[in-house]
Amino acid sequence: MDVLFWGPLVRICQAAVACAPTLVIGWMIAAIFERILGREGTFRLFGGRSWRQLPYAWLLGMLLPVCSFGVIPIMVQMRRSGISGGTIIAFGLTAPLFNPISVLYGLTLSDPFTLFVFCLGSLSVITVIGIVWDRFFPNNWLEPETLPPTPYGLRRVAAVALSMADQAFSRSSFFVLVALLGVGLLAGMLPAGILQHSAGSNDPTAPLTMCGIATLAYVTPMVAIVQVASMFQHGNSIGASFTLLVMGTGVNLGLLMWSVREFGLKKTLFWFALLVAVVLAFSYGVNGPLHPKGVQSADHTHAFDGYCNPFILNATNVPSSAIQTIRDSTKLEDVVAGVAALVLLAVGGIRHRFDPQQKMMGFLVRRAEGVAKVSKDIILPNSVIAAVTLVGLVLASIGACFLYYQPVNEIKKEMTALQADLFSSVAGREWDTAAFLIVQQEDWTHKLVVGQYLRRQSLNRFQKMRMKVFLSKLELLEHACEDRDPKEADHWNRQVNVSLNRFKKSLESN
Repeated sequence: MDVLFWGPLVRICQAAVACAPTLVIGWMIAAIFERILGREGTFRLFGGRSWRQLPYAWLLGMLLPVCSFGVIPIMVQMRRSGISGGTIIAFGLTAPLFNPISVLYGLTLSDPFTLFVFCLGSLSVITVIGIVWDRFFPNNWLEPETLPPTPYGLRRVAAVALSMADQAFSRSSFFVLVALLGVGLLAGMLPAGILQHSAGSNDPTAPLTMCGIATLAYVTPMVAIVQVASMFQHGNSIGASFTLLVMGTGVNLGLLMWSVREFGLKKTLFWFALLVAVVLAFSYGVNGPLHPKGVQSADHTHAFDGYCNPFILNATNVPSSAIQTIRDSTKLEDVVAGVAALVLLAVGGIRHRFDPQQKMMGFLVRRAEGVAKVSKDIILPNSVIAAVTLVGLVLASIGACFLYYQPVNEIKKEMTALQADLFSSVAGREWDTAAFLIVQQEDWTHKLVVGQYLRRQSLNRFQKMRMKVFLSKLELLEHACEDRDPKEADHWNRQVNVSLNRFKKSLESN
């Protein structure tokens, strides 16, 4: 019974922590649309009623760093701004798929041509959905509501902050909660490890299976890229990996429920069925041609263990293990974002309880008499402020790449410290801890490659060979830890230690 309670709870908590940064960004963008750009400005930003609305939707979606949870409040504001349903859906499916950090990471994990095909294919799928939707339902928009302009200065800053709190304590957060419950429901239905043999390259049902799983799962852009590349490297089903990328990253239960509320059940079923059909058609189309040559197909994968229950049925000490699992998967930036999200939620709740008439917002947007006459400030139009803010978010994403992918010397220090902990964990037969550290070590290795690339350096052929040897032995150690085989684990533990030292030594030539 503990497993059925704590397992889904762990997955819900992990998803909530992981989505916190992009959810806060989603609230910020929605507040910018509402209080700076305005609903008419947002309508123009997405191309109005012209042919440009779909290209603008996926272009803006690719530039803004949000996930499938964080995109929901933005879609709410787009709906209020009178944007067509096809454009909203195209944006909602595009925005979570890619961002600069995940794409750069993906280039170190899989064939660049495959990544390019996946990017082009996903955008093509989304464009088809938007075009067909608007063709069948040409009048599926609301008339944009007119809001009073927000005066410049500190009032505008305060109005955006208060709007962020209102976004946090709104119906859109209910749909985020529904999406989180969908993650827990999936973990409750799938026993631990049941998906390890569900993505074989010779399994014709692999894309179908992945389609059913991914709809309830929560997959961040980074996790999706890592899982897709891992499937490619291990010769798993290419079609299943594409299905995971589009359906897992772009769709969730909360988004579907929001669509039902706004567009109705029939229209939601229409675009969702169309999405599934097009995704599966593309998946089966690329499954053979993109299968990597010379790669022996693995009969199992650990890429989907994060969607299943983390505990086996006869597990012991489940509550303490659950707390430790959540703690291990939580990063500092997630904690900071989580605290910010809770503060915004609390402020929004207080405002809703004690100011139901929006008097505070009314005060902030009310222009004081004589301000325009006595002020010597340069007054920038709201459209300029919104454009600068949105561009700033894009530039912040690029800057985050350099922060996330640190210089090689810093990463080598992290890998050295991590290897010491990994060696001790294997020697002490702490199998779960060792499995977690192995994943972290693989992650740092790929970060090193991107960090080199961003700083206009690249690994030479010898260094790439050393890295490949290290990763292959690390994978063999992972299998030994999974099998709880002390003899094999000790052997590959020593081999991993040696190959890491050789890899680090090869990097000294740069």
